[in-house]
Amino acid sequence: MRFFLISDNTDTLTGLRLAGIEGVVAHTEEEFRDALQKVETEPEVGMVLVTEKLADTYVPLMDAARQKQGGPLVLAIPDRHGSATGKDRITRYVRDAVGIRI
Repeated sequence: MRFFLISDNTDTLTGLRLAGIEGVVAHTEEEFRDALQKVETEPEVGMVLVTEKLADTYVPLMDAARQKQGGPLVLAIPDRHGSATGKDRITRYVRDAVGIRI
């Protein structure tokens, strides 16, 4: 299983590349949609990380990607400026998606 990043800035992309995570930078809705479609066809990708700014800007695309059966887990992550919604966003996402409180 591999991780893949879709970022709105090169700083986050560079930082995660140092950790071995490949990705792309998307500035428009079309670039974001194309990146999501490309990564959905790669069976070795198990988790797609999307920076919060992109996730909050393109909510319908994020929701559609999250609802696809058999596809990778799509998760919004904070960028270099930190989280815009508090420190427990991942916990809330798991609780909302799975229905289990952790």
